[in-house]
Amino acid sequence: MSDRIDRITPCRRPPGFALMHQQWRKLAFLHWEVPVEALRAVVPLPLSIDTFEGRAYLGLVPFTIRGIRPPLLPPLPWLSGFHEVNVRTYVHLYGQDPGVFFFSLDAARLLAVWGARWTYRLPYFHAQMDFQSAGAEHTFRSVRRHHPSARCALQWTVHPGPPRTASPGSLDHFLLERYLLYAEKNGRLSRAQVHHLPYPIQEATVAPVQEGLIAAAGLVRPERPPELIHASAGVDVEVFAPEFLPTSAG
Repeated sequence: MSDRIDRITPCRRPPGFALMHQQWRKLAFLHWEVPVEALRAVVPLPLSIDTFEGRAYLGLVPFTIRGIRPPLLPPLPWLSGFHEVNVRTYVHLYGQDPGVFFFSLDAARLLAVWGARWTYRLPYFHAQMDFQSAGAEHTFRSVRRHHPSARCALQWTVHPGPPRTASPGSLDHFLLERYLLYAEKNGRLSRAQVHHLPYPIQEATVAPVQEGLIAAAGLVRPERPPELIHASAGVDVEVFAPEFLPTSAG
């Protein structure tokens, strides 16, 4: 195994200091199986669509971010907490380095949107959001500012029972345990790595999904309900500095 591959083994913490620390809380993971060709049309090369037993997936993930802070400093009061929802799929680079490709990320904090767009080249959008939790019941609403059709209204219920972690080699693990984040801007591909413990996950049910975020990303969401729904109380996350990727495997 080369030094480069070893360095970015997804579940291994990279060396050095993280650029920032975050807490990801009250996540829901909704996934639909979609044709590989539909994703190929909107995912930039040289990324390849990553599949599980030949099947490709599209994800919608709402959650809350808390405790954003640089290393050795307390959380930033004007930035430390907000809600977010992302539209994503799963990719790899030259047959290795599996990760997430984001079509969009909507967030309720404008400063965070600007910072993520500039630092991580991620396609963030400013949105008005509301997130209510009452025990196992969670209600999330989002409307993108300046694009009101890009909205999201979700209600999910977490099933009782102890949380578990996804087994390596399972579909759950394929969808959830992703530590490389890919983005493209102005024809340049970048990647950042995150590190956290495996998600504590529980099964969940979701009310009929009402959203326009997937269409805003240039994709058609299947009319059927999501095939897979997971919930997680959350993880503490280290986020490392992004890097631009070469245009060829060499």
